[in-house]
Amino acid sequence: MNRSIARRLAMMFALVALFVFALVGTALFLVLRTQLEHHLRESLDDRREIAQLIVTHSVTPEKWKMAREKLTDMTPRDRSTQYSVASSDPRFQYGHPVTGTVLADWGLGYQKMRPDGGAADMLVNTMTIPASGARPEVQLQVAASCAPNTRTLRAFGVALAALCALGTLAVLLLSHSVAKLGLAPLARLTRDAQAVSPNNRSQRLDARSLPLELNDLANAFNGALERLDVAYGRLESFNADVAHELRTPVTILIGQTEVALTARNRSIEDLRHTLQSNLEEFERMRGIINDMLFLARADQGERATGLVEVSLAAEVGRTLDYLEIPFDEAQVRAVSHGDARAPVNTSLFGRACTNLLMNALQHCSRDMTATVTIARYGEHVRISVANPGKPIDPAALGHLFDRFYRVEASRTNSRENHGLGLAIVKAVAEMHGGTVFASSANGVNTFGFSVAAGPDAPREPGRDKSGKRETAAQPRAAAELAAAASAGARAAGR
Repeated sequence: MNRSIARRLAMMFALVALFVFALVGTALFLVLRTQLEHHLRESLDDRREIAQLIVTHSVTPEKWKMAREKLTDMTPRDRSTQYSVASSDPRFQYGHPVTGTVLADWGLGYQKMRPDGGAADMLVNTMTIPASGARPEVQLQVAASCAPNTRTLRAFGVALAALCALGTLAVLLLSHSVAKLGLAPLARLTRDAQAVSPNNRSQRLDARSLPLELNDLANAFNGALERLDVAYGRLESFNADVAHELRTPVTILIGQTEVALTARNRSIEDLRHTLQSNLEEFERMRGIINDMLFLARADQGERATGLVEVSLAAEVGRTLDYLEIPFDEAQVRAVSHGDARAPVNTSLFGRACTNLLMNALQHCSRDMTATVTIARYGEHVRISVANPGKPIDPAALGHLFDRFYRVEASRTNSRENHGLGLAIVKAVAEMHGGTVFASSANGVNTFGFSVAAGPDAPREPGRDKSGKRETAAQPRAAAELAAAASAGARAAGR
């Protein structure tokens, strides 16, 4: 069940107020009880001193009679104060000492007693008066009732409890109103957030007039809206790009099929050529769909499995071996430098390297050299491919690994690639705990990615690719090479 923040705050304020009231009330109650006991002792001391003077000067039986009359006159009718004198001589005795259960012994002859018979507690002070004249040594006891103090404390406690309850209730009601007033900016923030819709994605929360506690929340929410807006815009662009990429082969298929159906007396060779062209378009569509499914799995956080710690130079060498023919046909040379060991999925790693090399091949002129560099940086190994080429706009460098992104506004060479090659490189890097990077300086364009590194391995000699490598490498399995090269030839590109 959802609870109101204002109610929760009011309840917490009320509990805090109750605790404070109870603490202060207890302290006041203890102070009052101490003061009442102190006053009772002072009153008892005054009466004891008077009684002591009377008994001390009564040294004969005749004077003792007068002393008895004075003690009787000093005793109130409610017997809240009582006097008694105990002596070995019956002539010098007065009253009856208070007897019962001792509740507390305060020293100096003071005791708090509960008399037999259930009477009110009494404060008792007993002292010895030495013999004088005909009077022997006597024990003078003065007792004062604690009933007035008890009644006062009881009334004070009841009043204090009632005031605590009323104060707590008042705090509860007032704090609820104050909390609702204090949460008014949050209510306004909620209304502003509810106004955000797909048709009004540019709207943001106004954080200028918000309290400090809500300012960070509003800024975080605006940041989330900004990221969602960017993602939504990318999704719209992505959908348009997918539709464009798929529309082209579908249009070609429809056109060629219509021509084949309407044309008469077409030879078997012409029909075979049409089917072959259609098959190429189907292969291109399948490549786009497979790449999109792969990127979708990567977006869902899928990590690379089947990791094997290998020499990355050897893996790059296998890719260079397989791409020997397209490099020879383009009269482009490729070399590899450096080495490091890292745990990778060799198939995915080869696919990323193939895409980078095919990307370099498509943007490298004849008799130029593409350089593959493998180097370890901290906890990562970086694999970069550099090739001479036209400078790339710095504003475009941050988007080169986006899906369907091309530096040229017109979709040049769109039949050979569909703009997913570098996006796949980025996905492979993220699946291996790495990142991608790109730079363009001094007429050299560099693209690369990194993977989480394993233990360092000894450096191996560089590899040259101009038809032959300096160090031979074992060939990749045929099916794996075919898949990697097909993906690279289809999808690499800026």
